[in-house]
Amino acid sequence: MKGSIQFLIFRLDERPYAVRLSQTVSVIHSVEYAALPQSPQSVLGVIDLHGQVVPLLDIRRRFGGVEREIRVEDWFIIARTSRRTVALAVDVVIGVVERPAEDVIAAESILPHVQQIEGVIQLEDGLVLIHDLDRFLSLEEDQALEQALVGKSAHGT
Repeated sequence: MKGSIQFLIFRLDERPYAVRLSQTVSVIHSVEYAALPQSPQSVLGVIDLHGQVVPLLDIRRRFGGVEREIRVEDWFIIARTSRRTVALAVDVVIGVVERPAEDVIAAESILPHVQQIEGVIQLEDGLVLIHDLDRFLSLEEDQALEQALVGKSAHGT
């Protein structure tokens, strides 16, 4: 791989994580969200983003972190996957880093059974897992989310 890749670095429970900056739409302070009946466990609910219903994904739950309520000081990363726009609930956004593409360690070489991780990068203070947003939800979870979203819009809530 040639060139460089930019990543948005954020923290959950004092651990750094990353998503590709190219998938990031914006970063906003946490806002009120609504529960989404029939959605997968990894979906906290939905938010209203300028009139668009956006699923709020629970990265903390996906990776076995300590579950807690969303706080006023938390942040939502608004990102695009190949299927939809999503929001990620995170503790704090650190900033953007750029790394040569060849510095990204493929997930298969160190975490072969973790589907939601694209790879790992090394920062000054340690390793950072890069989330693969297109694989965050399993096929079954994605279908359940789609059905829940269709049901929400059909009921106008």
